[in-house]
Amino acid sequence: MHSLVGIDGSDLSFKALNEVAGRARGAGDRFTIAVYSSGDRSLGDIEADVRDRIETIGVDASIERIETDPGGELIELTERDGHDRIVLPGGEKSPVGKIQLDDTVEFVVLNARTSVTLVR
Repeated sequence: MHSLVGIDGSDLSFKALNEVAGRARGAGDRFTIAVYSSGDRSLGDIEADVRDRIETIGVDASIERIETDPGGELIELTERDGHDRIVLPGGEKSPVGKIQLDDTVEFVVLNARTSVTLVR
């Protein structure tokens, strides 16, 4: 399996990275990391944290930078490079139990032609 992991710098996105890396090691899967900024952190800071994390956990993964329109770019990367699934942080529940998605995650879930896994 070849996964694309979207990392926006949140703690939840690094949890997603850890889960995908663990699976990749155990199953021999490949994955690509797409870094994008959805908050106050700079793209450079997020990328540096990702590089530190993959070095610490000892996996080999390529890193792609997304500078504009993360939702559209994630889908384009998936289609261009033939990923089998997209892994994203997100999907918190509202107080009444409904799932809440940020704009990027919602766009990907609604428009991707491949499986999308949300890590909560």
